[in-house]
Amino acid sequence: MTQRLYIDVHVVQTVPPANLNRDDQGNPKEAVYGGVRRSRVSSQAWKRASRRHFDAQAPEHDRATRTKRITSELATRISRPTGLDREDAGRIAAALLAQLGLSQGKKAGDTAYLLFYGNAQLDAVAALVTDRVADFVALDEKALTEAVKELPVAESFRTGHPVGVALFGRMVADIPKLNVDAAVQVAHALSTHETQLEFDYFTAVDDQNEQDETGAGMIGTIGFNSATLYRYATVGFAQLTDNLGGDTEAALDALDRFVDSFALSVPTGYQNSFAHRTRPGLVAVVVRSDQPVNLVSAFEEPVAAEAGIQANSARRLAEEHITATQVWGDTPLYGAASHTFTTRDLRTKDTAETLTQAFGEPVTFADLRTTLRARIATALGEQA
Repeated sequence: MTQRLYIDVHVVQTVPPANLNRDDQGNPKEAVYGGVRRSRVSSQAWKRASRRHFDAQAPEHDRATRTKRITSELATRISRPTGLDREDAGRIAAALLAQLGLSQGKKAGDTAYLLFYGNAQLDAVAALVTDRVADFVALDEKALTEAVKELPVAESFRTGHPVGVALFGRMVADIPKLNVDAAVQVAHALSTHETQLEFDYFTAVDDQNEQDETGAGMIGTIGFNSATLYRYATVGFAQLTDNLGGDTEAALDALDRFVDSFALSVPTGYQNSFAHRTRPGLVAVVVRSDQPVNLVSAFEEPVAAEAGIQANSARRLAEEHITATQVWGDTPLYGAASHTFTTRDLRTKDTAETLTQAFGEPVTFADLRTTLRARIATALGEQA
């Protein structure tokens, strides 16, 4: 098995007025950290955004799906190449999945929980029966269940994982054999400074009645805030490689796609109302062989509410990394950063110099990804 390598990804990103991830009241999620209230975006929200980002760039066959309607999806894959009607395809699909022991939901045909699987994995299950559908259709329910009992349905879900499942894992509490340990941990994004919840009071005019009525056709409010966020994720390369069947090249590809998607994705909450998509001001990666290290402690004392919050946040992050390496004797295998701060701008000069001290000379994001892959490959070669 591949020896331990952890790839920490640190991102500082400023988001304008937005409601990226709402709570049960419809307002942006928050958290108290360092004694003050911060803007928060849940790890689940950004993981989904990352997954959808890299799935959008992959062929349909290589994507992952999370749904309760797996029986219906399998029936579609059975009927498509065979021409079987939906009712008979559904019977066969239900019989195949019954051997997994999935808890059934309240709605007929649904599972009790969302199941995360690869499209290729479900295609593999469908392929187990497509050559024999005529024989299976002729059987009654009991005989059909017995006929498919020996087919390797569970094995199809335990191998050939897509990038999404290999990275984020799969948890099925009542069926341990379907579990996949996640290779990625994602922290809740937190603002580096104190934030205040604000409300957008809006009105909508009825276009058909504007000549007859002076009032609004609709009145409402949307909660929002704006923030400079610290985002952190870490990838366990050994676990990722194991989830991909020991294929190192596939793991390197998956790591590259994750770094790209984690850095560039944004949750879509209220995106039509706020058009909140931005690029990070800083993306830094650190390769370690001991353990992942979240640098959120850099912001336990909130950054002051003044001009240059993003630059000050990036500098705080770099200083925290330098302190950690000095105090704890950490010796990361590799560190690099891509950022927008320069030494030509007096406001960002100190930030740029501190980032260079912490992570080396800045590189483009494309070069960051290319160099990271090369350094991981080199580290694996040295371990071997």
